[in-house]
Amino acid sequence: MTTRSQLRLLQDLINSLRASMRTKFNRHVSIPDLLSDRWETARFYGFGEGTSCYNNVLILGDVKVGRNTWIGPNVVLDGSGGLEIGDHCSISAGVQIYSHHTVAWSTSRGEAPVEKRSTQIGNGVYIGPNSVVQMGTSIGDDSVVGAMSFVNRDVPSGGRGFGVPFRLQD
Repeated sequence: MTTRSQLRLLQDLINSLRASMRTKFNRHVSIPDLLSDRWETARFYGFGEGTSCYNNVLILGDVKVGRNTWIGPNVVLDGSGGLEIGDHCSISAGVQIYSHHTVAWSTSRGEAPVEKRSTQIGNGVYIGPNSVVQMGTSIGDDSVVGAMSFVNRDVPSGGRGFGVPFRLQD
């Protein structure tokens, strides 16, 4: 088989998978997400039953995720200092959740250690697209973080807010 015919077979396979994705879900995804199953990816990482996780999610360190949680595309889950995400959460596209940073390490030219603190996301939490959750914060159950927020303090259960920095709404 020639390289040209192999490429044609590969292109036909990709087009078939794209058509299936469009028919079944009315969406287009990247080729790696066409070739992988989001629920299988979540199972591979030991996440809870019914949880889905796109192939292009960056998962670092000790990350625990509960049941029936949706982890969108282009998410960063940094468990370097420990990260727990509860049941029935929506972690929208582009969200970054951190449990470490290297500010002191960098500015001390390696003299200071990398700082790590556990980050907690409760049950029933919605985190809007492109939000950033700083290390060491806790977001309580049933909370909503609006799109493009920078969460640099704890959010109480039932809290609703947004912004840079994050502000709770009354």
